[in-house]
Amino acid sequence: MKEPGPDHPITITKNPHRIRVMLGGFIVAETTKGLTLREATLPPVHYIPREDVRMDLLDSTEHRTHCPYKGDASYFTVNGGGLVRENAAWSYEEPAPAVAAIKEHLAFYPEKVDAIEEFQD
Repeated sequence: MKEPGPDHPITITKNPHRIRVMLGGFIVAETTKGLTLREATLPPVHYIPREDVRMDLLDSTEHRTHCPYKGDASYFTVNGGGLVRENAAWSYEEPAPAVAAIKEHLAFYPEKVDAIEEFQD
């Protein structure tokens, strides 16, 4: 496993705002305990605690990917309001030690859900 460093920085911070994920008019996830992961030049990614995700609207898939910095990701199909988005969410079940904070969290692809909203409460 590669370690984040100056050539590939990764930071994880607590997000002080309310984060809401929408699909088909349904709130799929909503939290005030989210994390924001910033990795190198990639767009920031919101990670939402599993306890704040409507897991009844998600089905695990066989799809897997590997990140040399974060580990192996498992994926979920998201259902909401009659819409089905395959592999729209992912989770690192056993993340690398450098990103251990994202364990038990899920992230969503913005282009596969209707919205990922961030509110200042």
